Amino acid sequence: MVQVTDAIAVDEREQDITRLKTEIKRLNSKAGQLKMDLHDLAEGLPANYKQLMELAATTYDIYCQLDAMKQQLAALETQR
Repeated sequence: MVQVTDAIAVDEREQDITRLKTEIKRLNSKAGQLKMDLHDLAEGLPANYKQLMELAATTYDIYCQLDAMKQQLAALETQR
């Protein structure tokens, strides 16, 4: 019974790792686009300066999510 439970836990962990890797790829793409948008906005300053804080906050939030997901992925991978 223990072996079956262990096998299920390992399989679920592998599925979690796969899901996290997929989500990280998606967020990386989104973060890259936001980074470019922020760069473009900064180059055009002072035009559109009112958008700066919102775009910076959104970019910051995405990178925070990415960092947390990468830490979670590392933790799951060390449990293998």
